[in-house]
Amino acid sequence: MQESSASSAPTAQIDYTQAGSDIPDFRLEDIEGRVLKRSALNTPTLLNLWATWCAPCVKEMPLLDALAGEYEGRLKVLTVSQDMQGAEKVEPFFAANTFEWLEPWMEPKNALGFEIGGGVMPTTVLYDAAGEEVWRVQGEYDWSDEAARAAIDAAIAEAEAAASPPPPAEAAAPDG
Repeated sequence: MQESSASSAPTAQIDYTQAGSDIPDFRLEDIEGRVLKRSALNTPTLLNLWATWCAPCVKEMPLLDALAGEYEGRLKVLTVSQDMQGAEKVEPFFAANTFEWLEPWMEPKNALGFEIGGGVMPTTVLYDAAGEEVWRVQGEYDWSDEAARAAIDAAIAEAEAAASPPPPAEAAAPDG
């Protein structure tokens, strides 16, 4: 994957062109050997592909951590390292940073980036609770920006509306 430019101002934008695409099947591991499979996700998920060598990726991590805390229980922020050396790089990175909400997920086969496509790091994709892509961002993005919050809020509201049962139909008065 190619690292996006490390300019001082993020230039990435929200892209809806692949909306409706299914989240690829995956199997992630953390530094303790716990496993997370795609089938375990049942809530809107912001999937971020990053690497320790990618300056824009590293810059986004505290913003994504804050986002994860702000949306706890309504949005899963899933950061997946694409470092070829896995835990050898990811464990010291997480140890050196204070992330309250992010978990050190890795993908041993590093296939997810190819399945999602784009070839730019970081790549972040928002999936709804059913696992369909809502939008994506390729390159550095300011996750503290109001536009980011509005796009996430809209996707969560849509997911919540789809999950809630329709209001009960009014009963007709019996004929007397």
